[in-house]
Amino acid sequence: MRVLIVENYKSTPAGLVGAALREAGAEIDLRRAHLGEPLPDAPVAHDGIVILGGEQNALADAACPWFPGLLGLTRGFAEADKAVLGICLGAQLVARAFGGENILERPVEFGWREVRPTPAGREDPVLAGLGEGSPVFHWHEDTFTLPPGSAHLAASAMTEHQAFRIGRAVYGVQFHFEADRPLVEDWSAEFAPTILGYAPDWPERRSVDAARHGPQSDATGLELARRWVRLVKPGGAG
Repeated sequence: MRVLIVENYKSTPAGLVGAALREAGAEIDLRRAHLGEPLPDAPVAHDGIVILGGEQNALADAACPWFPGLLGLTRGFAEADKAVLGICLGAQLVARAFGGENILERPVEFGWREVRPTPAGREDPVLAGLGEGSPVFHWHEDTFTLPPGSAHLAASAMTEHQAFRIGRAVYGVQFHFEADRPLVEDWSAEFAPTILGYAPDWPERRSVDAARHGPQSDATGLELARRWVRLVKPGGAG
C-alpha cells in the first residue's frame, strides 16, 4: 500500500492519519507542495491520497500555483477508484475539484467542539466512527457547498457541511480529526499570535478543554483514520 500525502502549509503533519497508515504498514510518499516539492501528474504510482490543511483558502491559485494540478490529480484518483481524503483546506479543495462552491471568510470555528453524523453518516464506513457525536478539533473560517452527487455525512452547530463522500472512497472532512493533543499543543505554541486574535482566552482554557475533550477526540480521530485506511486498496499502484 503506497499513499501520497500532500502538505500545503508548514507544521501540518498527517498526525493520526499518518499513525493509522504506519499501523497498516503503508508506504508514505510525502510531498511538501508549499516548499515547491512536485506532485505526480497521475495517480498510477499510489493507492490513495491525503490532502492536508493550511491557512490559505481553496481559491488561492496565485499564491499556491500547485492547486490546479492538485485538483486534477484528485479527480484522477477518484476516476481510478482510489481512496481520497481531504482535511480542512484539503476538504475545501476536494469540494472545489468536484463542483462544490468555496465560501470564504466566515467566523472562525476553533477548538474542541462536537460534530454529529447525519443519517447518512451513521451508515458510512468512515464517519460511523463518530458514534452519535464526538468532540473533535476545529480550526477554519471557510466552508463549501456539497459537490453534486455527494453524501452529506456530518455537521456541527456552526458549520453544516463538516464531511462528505463522493462515490466509494472520496472524502472531504472539514474538522481536524488528525490533530491529537500533542499536535494541538504544537499549533498552540507556533501559531499563538494568530490564535490570540480570535481566541484570546485560549492560553487559559486550552489545558482545561484538552483534559475534558482531548481523550475522546483522540480516540475518535484514530478510529476515523483507521476506517479510511481500510478503504485504500493495496496493489492499485504501479
